[in-house]
Amino acid sequence: MVPSPRFSVRAVSLAVAAVSASLTMNASASMGNLGTTYGVMPIDVATAQSLSMFNDQVSATYYNPASLTKDTRGELTTGILHAEQELRSANPNANGDVLANSPSQNVLIGMKTNLGSLTRFKHPIYLGFIAGVEKYGKEMLAFSSETTESGQFLQYGKEPLFLNIGGATPIWRGISAGASVRITLEAAAQLDAVSTLGGETSRERLSVSAEPSLKAILGTTIDMGSTFCPDSDCFLNGWETAFTYRAKSAASTSVNSNIIVTQTIPDPGLSLAVSTIDSFQPETLAVGAQYSGDGWRLGGSLEQQNWSDLENEFASDTIRDQGSVAAASRIGFDDILIPRLGAEYQLNENFAVRGGVAYEESPLTTTRNPEINYLDTDKIVVGLGVSATYDRTRLLAYPVRLDLGYQYQQLQERDFTLVDYDGNETDVTADGDVHVISGSITLKF
Repeated sequence: MVPSPRFSVRAVSLAVAAVSASLTMNASASMGNLGTTYGVMPIDVATAQSLSMFNDQVSATYYNPASLTKDTRGELTTGILHAEQELRSANPNANGDVLANSPSQNVLIGMKTNLGSLTRFKHPIYLGFIAGVEKYGKEMLAFSSETTESGQFLQYGKEPLFLNIGGATPIWRGISAGASVRITLEAAAQLDAVSTLGGETSRERLSVSAEPSLKAILGTTIDMGSTFCPDSDCFLNGWETAFTYRAKSAASTSVNSNIIVTQTIPDPGLSLAVSTIDSFQPETLAVGAQYSGDGWRLGGSLEQQNWSDLENEFASDTIRDQGSVAAASRIGFDDILIPRLGAEYQLNENFAVRGGVAYEESPLTTTRNPEINYLDTDKIVVGLGVSATYDRTRLLAYPVRLDLGYQYQQLQERDFTLVDYDGNETDVTADGDVHVISGSITLKF
């Protein structure tokens, strides 16, 4: 007997639904991540990541591990981040024009310490790590991959587990180097079941495994004055430069299933293979410079993100490829350059203010992506923040630092054509507003 198309769809739905329930915990994620979409710590949020390459906090393990050497003290930091998103698409079939407004809520923890005392050479070697978990720690593996008729934004949603660990050391006369790894998960599942035509299953067997994937992050900082004129004053004093490289990374899931249908599909059954990625981080190269004066600093960076690699990733993605090489080629991405500029001013010994601005061009080049219906726009990012240092601690050896950061992202209007499963087309205009609030407390030791 030849299986009916209706049952084939039902079996496929059964397999995907069962594995989705075990892996995603009903979460919605995106092609962005915490570090690039918003900023890791409040200082990164407040400066639109413009000064992140020179910050000595634990977020340096992601932006520039070499900056871990800028403060010789150990550090323990905890923080939270809340992002409110109103992503709009002028589509009359999508409950008004608000397409997505689910917030992203992260709790963060990081630590840095000097391991140099473990050796006889006493040469400083700094180790740092930082972790971020969605929904204030309750949701570690936010993951979603789907087609849609009403459109979906490329880089916004709940963020999966954010985990970085790395180290750094001074090299020579103001030059430091560091390396870290971004850790993502590659999950695999095998589903075997026997089902009736009515969809009632028996003898289900589901095995799920996951292994870490390590992607390198390399960085270096150069204190120009210490390097080129260490024994005298010169025009290079106060200048710092930095260079970083982040390899591309992504969370991925692959599913293999085998469904036997009584009286319809005998052993070995109907086989289904699904492979998909999420939270893609493009290969990134960045160069930055800052000048520090008496109680202030001004700096910026230029960041190249190689999103064109995502086209190749989608070619092997069975959700977005839709079983057709031609379908995958319909989604196009460009490499982009992101300029960032920021400043910080020390009001007095206890308070500092900072701000930053960035312009992020959309990497999505195609405005018609049938059934996947991705939406993405250029955006202007503006941030403001404040730090307060409390130095009257009775029990602690060093002052306690509190940081607050706010960021506003304005998504510029852009026209798209949505194509549903029947081939019907709808012209929409995508735009949106994103508000981000982040806070942290830092203890030195």
